Amino acid sequence: MTLASERRPAPPPQRPAPERGPDRNGPAGGSLHDPDRPVEFWPTAAIRSALQGGDIETWKRIAAALKRDPYGRTARQVEEVLEGSQPYGVAKALWEVLDRARAHLAADERAEVARHARLLIDRSGLGQQEFASRIGVTPEQLAAYLDGSTSPTAALMLRMRRLSDRFVKVKSTRSPESN
Repeated sequence: MTLASERRPAPPPQRPAPERGPDRNGPAGGSLHDPDRPVEFWPTAAIRSALQGGDIETWKRIAAALKRDPYGRTARQVEEVLEGSQPYGVAKALWEVLDRARAHLAADERAEVARHARLLIDRSGLGQQEFASRIGVTPEQLAAYLDGSTSPTAALMLRMRRLSDRFVKVKSTRSPESN
């Protein structure tokens, strides 16, 4: 027996989808994308339409979205649309934008990791050679992390943080008289 308070209310009736036409921004006649709406919210069909028959201003908006988020939704949509297309015209240009945006992002991320690793070393009070030894890498490997040419693994970053934390704790427990 179900109590009235336990019954779920019926879902509201579904409204029919609005008609599509030249004035409704739909595939039946009008543009697939709203020029005032951010590119990141366009459906894949709108991206496809813009790449196949858009103008330079539309392509610039797509390129800007790729630069803002090179692994985001728009980037995935552009990849999907451009897969298998001939590498010329706007397709080639957008692949180049995407490749450069991703390379730039990777360089920025390596630089950020390098800054963080440098902070951990400074915080520990250890020299670079001692720090490298205690985390199990060569001084050359640590130098590559610090100049951003390579990035340490996530596990190594955790090891760096733990080492730094341990030495911060040791420094804080020492009394001023023992120095």
